[in-house]
Amino acid sequence: MFVQEFTAQTELIGNDGQRGPVGATMSEMRFEPGMLRPYFDEQGVRCVTLNAGQRWDPGKQAMVPVMRKVPIANLMAQGQSSPVFNATSLRKDEWITLDQAVIRAARKRLRAWQDLAASNTYSVPGMSKTLLEHETMNDPGEAVVDMDGLTDARSDAPRVQLQGLPLPITHSDFNLSSRVLAVSRNTGTPIDATLAEAAGRRVAEQVEKTLIGSVTGLTYGNASDYGQNPTVYGYTNYPDRITKTDMAASTGSNGPTVLDNWLALRDLLYDNNFYGPFMAYVSNDYDRYLDGLFSTAEPSAGSLRRRLLEIDGINGIKRLDYLDGPTTILLVQMTPDVARAVNGMDLTTVQWESKGGMQLTFNVMAIWVPQLRSDYEGQCGIAHGTIS
Repeated sequence: MFVQEFTAQTELIGNDGQRGPVGATMSEMRFEPGMLRPYFDEQGVRCVTLNAGQRWDPGKQAMVPVMRKVPIANLMAQGQSSPVFNATSLRKDEWITLDQAVIRAARKRLRAWQDLAASNTYSVPGMSKTLLEHETMNDPGEAVVDMDGLTDARSDAPRVQLQGLPLPITHSDFNLSSRVLAVSRNTGTPIDATLAEAAGRRVAEQVEKTLIGSVTGLTYGNASDYGQNPTVYGYTNYPDRITKTDMAASTGSNGPTVLDNWLALRDLLYDNNFYGPFMAYVSNDYDRYLDGLFSTAEPSAGSLRRRLLEIDGINGIKRLDYLDGPTTILLVQMTPDVARAVNGMDLTTVQWESKGGMQLTFNVMAIWVPQLRSDYEGQCGIAHGTIS
């Protein structure tokens, strides 16, 4: 029995040189994924769909991409080629089937990422950039109080610090036999999308774990030009996060103590001038406390979850499947100055032939990168509490 294993890899590619096999192929294609997605259209003509720029969408009030179908023969006549043009194996509807399967699988595993993307998504042309840079600035100037307005106030020049975020690709491969594809077409049955779902799941899980901090994000370069190393950080390993290591575990009879701990964690954010709105995340081992009684002495107070949700500024409390012990509570201010979901490229599937054309190899990839940010003083709107 043939068993195919799936893993997700994170690879950095950019305009200063490719790194890894995916980067090498994409740089040859001018970072245009459509060049690796050939298909037969309704008339049996080999085609690709390419990005032809952007247009303004009045309904969405945003710029949206313009996609254009181009016959491969036209591109080759212009001297443009691709290593997979001669490996055109899928029809248009078969590409749609694979893409839909990938999206369905990804949505199941992105709880923390979905919250961040829904609150703050920042789109960039990620295939042509290695680093996303931004600056932090101090709070300059002073006010002077006098009776005649003649006292000179100190005029400070603002101080700025450059920060960088790598834009890696997270990708996973799967394979289809050319014979299986031929049987599918001959019988008229849809191709099995199980492999696409599995590859999409691996990509989604890797992005989720990176945002949480349960896996180490990619580092590219050093801190010589930046305030800190250009690294993809998560909630639990971001250097500037606020930490509190003496949180109390709920026992069902110490509700006021647990509540006071959560309020103290919020006060640490207040001290750094972050006032919400906050999303609270808990680890797997803490989740079971939330639906227990706030206090056995006051059963009318309801569950611990209900009481904690009454804290001003906390909009929700969620368990993260990939946030394991030690027992952890996260408070994250869901604003763009604290955290953003950088979207450099949506989930995309590309393909090429191998083994003499008998095997089709597919690569599911995305540039989804969490960007956690601090101000010039290193203050951040993420609080990380653990139980001692």
